[in-house]
Amino acid sequence: MELSGVGPVEPGEGTHAWEPPPTPHAARPPRGRAARFRARHRRTALATTSATTLAAVGAYLYVTRPEAPPPPDLPPPSQTVGVTYLGPLDPEPTPTGFRFTVAVTARSGPPVTVTRISQPYEGLSLTAIPRPPFRTRTGIPHRIEIAMKVTDCGKVPRNAGLPFLDVTLRNTRAIEAHSFILGERYAHDLSGALQVACSNDFLPLPKPTNTPDRGRGVLRVS
Repeated sequence: MELSGVGPVEPGEGTHAWEPPPTPHAARPPRGRAARFRARHRRTALATTSATTLAAVGAYLYVTRPEAPPPPDLPPPSQTVGVTYLGPLDPEPTPTGFRFTVAVTARSGPPVTVTRISQPYEGLSLTAIPRPPFRTRTGIPHRIEIAMKVTDCGKVPRNAGLPFLDVTLRNTRAIEAHSFILGERYAHDLSGALQVACSNDFLPLPKPTNTPDRGRGVLRVS
């Protein structure tokens, strides 16, 4: 390289200006069947990975979900059914018994079936119309006619203090026998009917007995 006092520096012999290295060409994407196979494989892999991730997230959410409280147990039928005394069917008690009506009502829950109605006294028989078994509808009073007949005055109380009816009930949970106290009005009406049925006016005359005192008789209640 030679220097002169005027003008730009010029290259000497055997030298040339510096040039940047050539830029490498970008790799061309593959073409043809191989390219399509690779693209399809890539999409399948991505779809499989996404499905696996979603399944794992779903399983985690299912396992960690809050447990729902168990449904409450159905109450026994005696806690959902009420028996109400409606009154006598006849204006006056009959000489042999007592007819009256009650209402059986399922207040809540599933329907309840009445399978039996009875009473606790050995000297009385009971007939219900309609005859059990029958089903009650929730919230609708079911009217029952009951006829009691005295069969043995010696086995019935002359003054029924707290008389009750034994009712056997069935729902989807259990079968239960329950005693329903029908209240003071029922106790009063039943006591009056029993006193009428077992009074001397409606009993057979006592049979004479071989006793020294023939002026007295022995009253046999049957």
